[in-house]
Parts: sequence; C-alpha cells; structure tokens
Amino acid sequence: MEPLETNSSCSNGSLITLSCLSHRVVCQVISNAVPADSIQENGTSDSSWITRLENNYGFYIGLGLAVFSSFLIGSSVILKKKGLLRLVEKGGTRAGDGGHGYLKDWLWWAGLLTMGGGEAANFAAYAFAPATIVTPLGALSVLISAILSSYLLGERLNLLGKLGCLLSLVGSTVMVIHAPEDEEVTTLEEMTSKLKEPGFLAYAAILLALCFLLIFYLAPRYGQSNILIYLTICSVIGAFSVSSVKGLGIAIKGFFAGQPVLQHPLTWILVVTLVASITTQINYLNKSLDIFNTSLVFPIYYVLFTTIVITTSIILFKEWVAMTVVDIIGTVCGFLTIILGVFLLHAFKDMDVSLGNLPQVLQNEQPA
Repeated sequence: MEPLETNSSCSNGSLITLSCLSHRVVCQVISNAVPADSIQENGTSDSSWITRLENNYGFYIGLGLAVFSSFLIGSSVILKKKGLLRLVEKGGTRAGDGGHGYLKDWLWWAGLLTMGGGEAANFAAYAFAPATIVTPLGALSVLISAILSSYLLGERLNLLGKLGCLLSLVGSTVMVIHAPEDEEVTTLEEMTSKLKEPGFLAYAAILLALCFLLIFYLAPRYGQSNILIYLTICSVIGAFSVSSVKGLGIAIKGFFAGQPVLQHPLTWILVVTLVASITTQINYLNKSLDIFNTSLVFPIYYVLFTTIVITTSIILFKEWVAMTVVDIIGTVCGFLTIILGVFLLHAFKDMDVSLGNLPQVLQNEQPA
C-alpha cells in the first residue's frame, strides 16, 4: 500500500488517497497526532512508567508490600504492648481506664512508627492489588505477633496455638490463590459513581449506626469485660479506612498520570475519612491491647476486620461478580480455615499442651 495523492500541508481536513492491488481508499485527516516518542518523553500516555509497572508487575508488587506490611504490623503490636506494660509498672493510669501516659513512652512511639510503616506499605499494596488479596495476608501479622508475644511478653503459646497460627497462614494462602479480581476502577469519577450506588450507601449507613451504638452505648458498659466490643469498633471503622485507601490509591496513580486529582472533591473527602477512621482504630485497639491478652486481641481483630473488608469489597467493587464456583468455594474454605485457626488460639490458650506432654494430656482426657 502506498500513497498516490497527498496534500503537502497535512492539516486538518486534508485528504490522503491510499491504494492496494484491488482497492482504493480516501482518508481525511481530522486531528494532529503527537509522535509516540514525544508522548513517552512527556510521560502523559497510557504507556507511562507507572502504568507499565502496574500492568506487568502489579500483582507481585501488591503481594510483596502486603507481606512486608504484615511483618511490620505484627512487630508493632509487641512494641506497643510493652510500652503499655511499662506504664502500668510505673503506676500510671491504664489506657483501658482512659489514661494517655503511654504517649510519653518511647517504646510505644516506636511501635506506633513501626505500625505507621506497616500501614504505609499496606496502603501501597491496596493501590496495586485487590483488597481481597491484601487483607487476608494479615494472617502473617497474627503469626508474627503470636510468636513474638510468647518470647518477649511471656504470653503462653501452646501446641494448639501454634497449630492455629499455621492454619491461619494456610487459610490465607488458599484465599490468595482463589481471590476475586477487582472490577476495573481507574478514575475518581468511577470511584464516585461506586460510592453513590444505593446498595453501598445503605451498607455504609448500617455500619455507621452500628459503630455509634458500640461507641456510645456498649463500650462504656461492657468494653472492659468483653473483648469483642472494642475490636468490633476497630473492624467496622476499617471498612471506611480500606475504602478510603483504595480511592486514594487511584488518586495517587492519577496524579502521576497528570490528572487534576487535587481539584477533585472526593480526594479530600477520602483523606478526612482516612484520618478519622485510623485515629479511631488506634484508640480502641490500644484499649484492647491494654486490657486483654495480645495472643487473643490480634487474631480476633484479624477475623472481624477481614470479614468486614471482604464484605465491603463485594458490595463496593463487586469483586466476586466474575468468579467461578471453584474460586468461590476456595475463598470460603480458606476463610473458614482461618477462623478455625483463630478458634484454636482462643479456646485452648490456657491448656498446657506440647509435643512432650501430649500423650499424657490425651490419657488424662480419657474417662476413668
């Protein structure tokens, strides 16, 4: 195919006649094109470096960041717990009683900064991978915190507790293998449309009502005796923090692509929501850590938080729409495996069970 007639100006409206062996076509120039090389140099095309990076390695980047985040968060819980214990040893007012003396302890701040690093890595992971892949990997932080608490805090982790940690890890792996894919949401306009859907608005209203009930009625009465009160508050608020993180991840990628995301009102709404939700989560997580055993707090928090996040992802991003029956069954079985692992951690924590005395324990359990 070669041009037979051309308009030398090649401006808008110019005609170019092309012909091959059996056909003759007349084409009209309707706009001026920018050379591909210059577009790549300016970094404004769809093939910009961040787009290429996400398309080629997005899943692995998100996976790596989620694992790294779990290590940091699991370690931060131990540091914060040690800071809270040092406050009690000094005779200060406990965090569970409304005291804030832990703010003067450098060890607690080290834990907070470590958790901040973990949350930052988690933030980035949500920008590259679906929430239902990132969130289940939090089981690694359960494993890390349980092991470290047994060595550094003197909290017992028996054979069944170790088995529970292993089951949580296996369940998370199964969930990652069968995880649903994100529905394509690439701009803040699409995110705004998702947030305005009636189903999500009704779901968010229910979560807010539950949160207010827990904070203003149940927490003052039962918070210090029931481990589920404070942890449920943290988990319900987590639905808003994860949604905000996902939206801000879209905004950050849009910013590097040259989109005017700073002028979009949703960006600042998400920032305010994220700050408020994280502040509330930290406050009530501190209360739980101060009152209850760390080996119980973190696994239960993980199960509640993961359940809320997966439910939120289903409603907001419709991640399960394109899933096969095998993937749905695999995801459910993986999550049930995690719950079983947490049950082993919780129900048998006071039993003295190890490989050495296991035969004796089994013999004692037999009826006389």
